[in-house]
Parts: sequence; structure tokens; C-alpha cells
Amino acid sequence: MFVAAFFKSSSFVKNLSKATMVVAMLIVGAGSSFAQSIDTPAKHAILLDAETGTVLFEKDADTPFPPASMSKMMTTYVAFEMIKNGTFSLEDTTIVSPDVWRKWRGQGSTMFLNANDEVTIEQLLKGIIIQSGNDACVVLAEAMAGTEGAFVQWMNAAAEDLGMDQSNFVNTNGWPQEGQIMSARDLAILAQHLVNDFPELYKIYSERSYTYGIDSGSGREITQRNRNPILGRVEGGDGLKTGHTEESGYSLTASAERDGRRLVMVVSGLESERSRSREGQRLLEYGFRNFKTYRLFTAGQVVDVAEVWLGAEGRVPLVVENPVTITMSRFDRSRMTATLVYDSPIPAPIQTGQSLAHVRISLPEKEDIIVPLVAGNDVESLGGFGKISAAFAYMLFGTSH
Repeated sequence: MFVAAFFKSSSFVKNLSKATMVVAMLIVGAGSSFAQSIDTPAKHAILLDAETGTVLFEKDADTPFPPASMSKMMTTYVAFEMIKNGTFSLEDTTIVSPDVWRKWRGQGSTMFLNANDEVTIEQLLKGIIIQSGNDACVVLAEAMAGTEGAFVQWMNAAAEDLGMDQSNFVNTNGWPQEGQIMSARDLAILAQHLVNDFPELYKIYSERSYTYGIDSGSGREITQRNRNPILGRVEGGDGLKTGHTEESGYSLTASAERDGRRLVMVVSGLESERSRSREGQRLLEYGFRNFKTYRLFTAGQVVDVAEVWLGAEGRVPLVVENPVTITMSRFDRSRMTATLVYDSPIPAPIQTGQSLAHVRISLPEKEDIIVPLVAGNDVESLGGFGKISAAFAYMLFGTSH
């Protein structure tokens, strides 16, 4: 078996080619995490790199809690899906029913819809995302599914499809109700899908304010600001949603992108709006400051050339099939090593794409990352006399050619 520790990160990373995709997600993905050098008063929290899925910080991230208005992220996810597949458009309209108006006109956050208003799907989405309107959620659900209950079934089905194992919905707006639960990890999963699956529609989450409705006293238009505390305060901050209930405290799901790198963060169980704002900003800054994503291999990159036993060609390139990207702390970068492992010489015949070797990437106190390598081309076996000649040459000179 051939084993070679063939690079340390300082020289290796310096010479990397740029990669545009991510590979080995099962190896480097959401299961990867780091020794935590930060803490938070939040009861539940998670911070992850959206590209690799690497968890940079977590605290009780899998325990479900009442998510309050962060539930509205799933309402918009389902609506975005309906728009993406062409079932609805942003210009489609619906009428606000008197029953919905009566129930939700004084219940928590509101878009200030009035009975019999004719509103577009786009207006309702902005009312949900920017103004956190409880009324807008129910009007949207009835417009798309006929009833809120039917829409909730779609929400639960979507959550299951996305792998959100600790979530359940009984209403569309997060109003406190038995059985309405999500975990911090599930919220992070949902946030990533909103960003990645609907890049154009996701832009609504970054809008700072929205005007809808008329104040009955002054006759002026009603403008409400987006409550997300990272907008305008964290560089690259562009979403997502706040939440608050007496039971679960103040919560926030947020995302920010800098220089093509996106982080997603969730905190819940904080005691005040101020604390929510501070912790959201602090965790995102911690992630950007202390971690970096490194592109180790590009697709098709030749890592080494291996000796071949009894082949028509004496060597075969060992190739990375897919790009490899990992996220690590800036401190760990200097301690990273990689080892090339394969049986040498490799017997012919060899087919292109055949698994021949692997690179083991090691970081202190973390699971090794295994990157498979495959044959870059076919190598046929030698004929009878050629085999005898090659075997003799190998015994004399250590090579079959």
C-alpha cells in the first residue's frame, strides 16, 4: 500500500484553483462542527456555513420550541413554490374575507387589511415578510389552498420533504397554539432553502419597510419597518425573520453574505429585543471573523500519477471527480494535513472512473475527511509476452516499463 503525507495546508491552500461547486457534503456537511469558543444566553442557537453545511456553533439546536412568527418562513416557502411552478403569480389577486378580517384585525402583528380589500399575492407576501402580518398569512393561505387548514397540510408536507424532523405546524402565522413547533436546526435548513431555491423572491426579505393601508384617524398611509435587526447593521445581512412569544422569548433567524460566502444563524429564548439584536449580530460576526471556506480540489484535478502493474501504459492519473470544499477555523488551517493512500502498483486492466485511491484530510479533534480518487483514463492489460517482460522489468528495476 502506498501512503504519502503529501501536503500541509499552508502550501496546499495557497495554490488551489477556484471551485464553483461543493462536494463531499456527507463528509464535511452538517455533521461537522468545531470546538466552541463562544457562548450565548440564547436557549437555542445554531450558526452554520450555508455552502458546506458546516456547523460553526450550536446550542440545544434540536429541541423544538414555539417559533412564533418565524413559522411564517414556511408559509412563504410554500407560496414561493406555488409561484415557481406557475400555479400562482405575484400579480394574481384575492379578496379579504370579512371573517378573516374580524379574527385578525387586533391579533398581534397585522398588515392592516380591511374586509373586502382586493390584494395581490405580492402585496400579501410583503405584508407577511416585512410587516409580519398575521392577517396576511391567513388570506394568502385561503387564496392558494381554499382553507388555512389545507395550506397547513402543505406546510407539514414541505417540512418533511426538506428533512425538518423537529417541526410541526397547526397554523400559518405562528400564533401560539398547541403543536406549533420548530427547532433551531430546522429553521436553519428552511432558511437555506429559501435563499437557494428562490433567489429572486428571497429579495423581499431584505426590504426595509412596506406601505399598505390607511390610518382611520389621520387618513395617512401606514408604513411599517422590517423588524429584522441585522438589516443595515450587519454587513451583507439580507433576511430572514424575527419571532416572539411569552413562552419562547425573543427569537431570530438571520442570514448574511460577504464575498460570496453565506452564513445562517438562529437564536431563540432571549429576554429582550435588544438582546436578540445583539446576539444575532455577534454570532454572525464571530462566524465571518473566525472561519473561512477553502476550495481544496477542482473537478478533474489530477492529484498524483500511480504506477500500473502489467498494463499497456505504465502509469495512470488519480483524479478528483467532484470539487471539494471545506469550512474550517483560521487557526485549524495551519494544522491541516492530507495523506494519499492507494495500493501500488495498481494492476491492469483499469477503467476510466474506477475507484483507485483516496486522500485523507486530517484536522485536530475532528473526523477525517475522505476524498475518493478515480482513474483518469483506461489502461489495458498487456499480452502474454508483454506480461513476462513487464514482470521481469519490475523485478529488476522496480517498474513495469
